[in-house]
Amino acid sequence: MLGAADTKKKRTIMAKMSGKTDQHADRIASQRLRVNLRQLEVFAATARAGTVRAAAGQVSRSQSAASATLVELEDTLGVQLFDRVGRRLLLNENGRALLPKAMSLLDRAAELEHLFAAEHDAPLRLAASLTIGECLLPELLADWKIAHPASPVQLMIGNTSEVIAAVAGFDVDIGFVEGRQTHPQLIVHAWRSDELVIIAAPGHALARGTASARQLGEATWALRERGSGTREAVERWLLEHVGSLRVDFEFSSPEAIKRLVAAGSALGCLPREVVARELEHGALVELTTRLPRATRRLTIVLHRDKHLGRGAEDFLRHCASFAA
Repeated sequence: MLGAADTKKKRTIMAKMSGKTDQHADRIASQRLRVNLRQLEVFAATARAGTVRAAAGQVSRSQSAASATLVELEDTLGVQLFDRVGRRLLLNENGRALLPKAMSLLDRAAELEHLFAAEHDAPLRLAASLTIGECLLPELLADWKIAHPASPVQLMIGNTSEVIAAVAGFDVDIGFVEGRQTHPQLIVHAWRSDELVIIAAPGHALARGTASARQLGEATWALRERGSGTREAVERWLLEHVGSLRVDFEFSSPEAIKRLVAAGSALGCLPREVVARELEHGALVELTTRLPRATRRLTIVLHRDKHLGRGAEDFLRHCASFAA
């Protein structure tokens, strides 16, 4: 039987142990994660869409639920992530700091979901300017798909400005561009080169002989729209050696330019890969000039904070081997 002193000592020990346990529990609770992936998903969707209503549709939630989730995230972090301008939500400096880290976590979470799903790998999301997207990537993707049969491929084709915006906005994993445009959040890697050629219809007045700089300056031209890498390279080349150009036609489609030039209305300037078939079949001819050759670098652009999955890394290696 315990004496009074022993009983008091036992109670003291139990009280001390209980206190230590409570402190440990409090410490564990304080270390518990309060930010969850659902909150980050709603935040990222809102950052891209600009409104909670549009973001809610992207993440399959009601507008009220998405709004509550966003408020919960801001309360958890103790900061506002957006500036409210009318009905739109614009990222403030806090939101801009969070977005790349949130996107990286979401990408890794998506990779985890696909880790044990052998029948469906994570999709490969690409954006490319027209020349690359229509002439170079299809063959590369066909070869890469043989080794990755379960991975879906999503390819967005636009001009250089649109590709840059897609990579900067985390809408795609990898971008391929022809122009020199860039963005402070992007890393640019040299890939391969191509050549610009001046084209005309076989019956055009300048199709025979050697066209002079004066004749080129007086001719009518059909060029790509401003913002495209091809237009930027053409102007840099021709303005230096020819001077001002008479550009009567601007198209966002190389196919439209080829058809117009083939009809005899104008001269054009496009990458050799784009017009190779027409030159071979005689629908178009390459003008002979005294101008130096115009070559340019094609580049790969990546976001500095973007986590690339296994499939995207494999595709980059595939592209590098093709360039070599």
